[in-house]
Amino acid sequence: MFDIVRYDATHADEWNEFVSTSKNGTFLLDRRYMDYHSDCFADHSLLFYLDGRLAALLPANEREGTLYSHQGLTYGGLVMDEKITTRQVMTLFEEMNAYLSSQGIHHIIYKAIPHIYHRVPSEEDLYALHAVCQARIIQRDISSAIRQEAPLRWRHDRHYGANKAHTNGISVEQSDDFAAFWPILEDNLQRTYGARPVHTLAEMELLHSRFPKEIVLYLARKADGTPVAGTVLYVTPQVVHAQYISASPEGKRLHAVDALYRRILLEDYGDHHFFDFGKSTEGDGTVLNESLIYQKEGFGARGVCYDWYEWKVNVEF
Repeated sequence: MFDIVRYDATHADEWNEFVSTSKNGTFLLDRRYMDYHSDCFADHSLLFYLDGRLAALLPANEREGTLYSHQGLTYGGLVMDEKITTRQVMTLFEEMNAYLSSQGIHHIIYKAIPHIYHRVPSEEDLYALHAVCQARIIQRDISSAIRQEAPLRWRHDRHYGANKAHTNGISVEQSDDFAAFWPILEDNLQRTYGARPVHTLAEMELLHSRFPKEIVLYLARKADGTPVAGTVLYVTPQVVHAQYISASPEGKRLHAVDALYRRILLEDYGDHHFFDFGKSTEGDGTVLNESLIYQKEGFGARGVCYDWYEWKVNVEF
């Protein structure tokens, strides 16, 4: 029923156009974003044609006989058009399993696109994972999101912090000066988690140049202009996502993050559908960073799950 085609660069324009008009795609699934680190992955993305019409895409890579959707992305499940039906998606997974088996791939790890990113309901893939693939959840991370049309009240300490930041002379601005924020981010991640940002400064500047409206930086500065905190936002049609949030030790003392999010949540993005602070779990998702999620929940954010699925196929020909 479906013609399944493996992606190569000749499909880039068609791929990107489809993502932009799909019912659940975001700019993270655009090849101009995905391919900034293409040298790190053996791409095995798939295009699914139905009677000559491109009906779905799967961003994916292959590693040691396993297909991942996609290791370089926070999520990367099936991207679908509005016409595709549940029965067709079930058939798609049946035929994809046969295709993958013919390619010597029998193990699949699938990261679904969380529902808050869907422009219209798009969980046909989750049903197919259950009914066709007998997939099991192997990892569940919890993120914290705000439904901006009906936000919960901030906790008192978050309001206090934002007011204190104002008293301390903290100002907030949208900026293109990623170089000013990156040392704050790197130092904070190293101090707190012994980690580094997923993106280098050069990579983030490259991605911002490709997606200037979708990748947005806010900085919090002291009265003398010194930056003490910042956040990088990923803006999609349904969701504004906090990709990075960090403050210097001085910025934490001055409550600069509270000032940032008063501006972002109550002013600049108050009319967006959802604001997603991102995950607060570690390892395989079973370790909850309680202090991190406590801060996010203080702004009125509540839980949204990011799920990973696994199944094996062995189709005989």
